[in-house]
Amino acid sequence: MGNLKETRVRIASVTSTRQITSAMKMVSAAKLRKAQDTIVQIRPYATKLVEILVNLSSSMDTSEDNPYAKQRPADNVLIILITSNRGLCGAFNSNAIKRAVSIAQNEYATQLKNGKLGFIAIGKVGHNFLKSRKYNIVSSHNDLFDKLSFKNTSSVAEIIMQAFVKGNYDRIEIVYNQFKNAGTQILTNEQYLPVKIETDAKRKVADYIFEPSKEYIVKDLIPKSLKIQFYKAIIDSNAAEHGARMTAMHKATDNATDMIHQLKLMYNKERQASITKEILEIVGGAEALKG
Repeated sequence: MGNLKETRVRIASVTSTRQITSAMKMVSAAKLRKAQDTIVQIRPYATKLVEILVNLSSSMDTSEDNPYAKQRPADNVLIILITSNRGLCGAFNSNAIKRAVSIAQNEYATQLKNGKLGFIAIGKVGHNFLKSRKYNIVSSHNDLFDKLSFKNTSSVAEIIMQAFVKGNYDRIEIVYNQFKNAGTQILTNEQYLPVKIETDAKRKVADYIFEPSKEYIVKDLIPKSLKIQFYKAIIDSNAAEHGARMTAMHKATDNATDMIHQLKLMYNKERQASITKEILEIVGGAEALKG
């Protein structure tokens, strides 16, 4: 009877877990739908804006005209790591963290060793990892996901952009998961600043007529483009997170269902064995009485 009781407890426990994972899957599916609509709408706009941004920067006479495209030796580097505030989303967070750490240790090993590499953590999971490993965390903005909006992300982007313009950092990179579909996230790292300049001589750079003026474009359009690029990376990661969590909870629910099925088979076998044993004991007792 002891084994039967243990099996019943396990069945009840796994059933309870399945209810939780199923509920989390439905919540993530609802959040994913909204996040997916947002990223699908903004992605073509942001992609085209980045193309214009590169063309604009390449068409300017010198990097002095555009402080956001100023090329300097990468003595001071900043890596922006975007993860989530919660776990239970498969390898979503660990993949981004591994990529960021790999970039720091391989591409910028000298800067890391000399204490000239910093991290900005967006998401509690990434922040906690970097803190536990004693990496240099310049700042963290875990609250961005509480009220995700262009206005909130713009203020963070402005701080990052000004840090580059002032020369606090010579290169800034972003590491995040790009949303493809509910089951697939594309691990991405891209150079945020300085703005890349097209150097391919074979590629024709658009010859822009600046209206109202080049100064206005640099002051208004380029910063706005960079803020939209930053916002796009955050909402991309947000949509990817919900997709990863929905997929992970779907798999967990299926695994729980399979485990319950196996446990019930085990329980029935043990119960049948117990009943058979009792019948044999009764028959054996009856035969003994006859004798």
